[in-house]
Amino acid sequence: MGNLIWHEYARYVALSATVYTIWASFWGFYFRKYFFDFVNGIIRSPGGVQPAASDSIFVSIIVKAPVVQILSMLLGFGYLMLDYPAPFLKNTAIHRSFPIRIVLLLLQSFFAILFYQGTNGALYSFIAACCYIRAQMLGEVMPEAKDNKGRGGKA
Repeated sequence: MGNLIWHEYARYVALSATVYTIWASFWGFYFRKYFFDFVNGIIRSPGGVQPAASDSIFVSIIVKAPVVQILSMLLGFGYLMLDYPAPFLKNTAIHRSFPIRIVLLLLQSFFAILFYQGTNGALYSFIAACCYIRAQMLGEVMPEAKDNKGRGGKA
């Protein structure tokens, strides 16, 4: 048996989570729902749960105008460009950086948890960020960084 390479596992989970979040953002355009409306919500007999007045800022940026869904989708496409990688990002320091990936995944998780369709993608993004943190703590580096080590101008 071998050792688990955490950053490879995190990459696969992050790609799945990002594609899921992008797809959930598309669905979030058509079926807009603030996920945490049940916390302070009022139960209506024919209508279900109505969000409280204190949640009006979230209702306005998720339900009335899909700002959170758009930000989540743009962040997902940006992360796909970084992780898949886009040709102009390949073999750059940004592509090899674990902290940038961790921050982007945590931001994606934050935006995706706010709307109903993005909750699973948010959970998977958080798991991928934790796996990247574990890889960072174990001192793992990406194979591209190993190949460029000691070569002037390419690292």
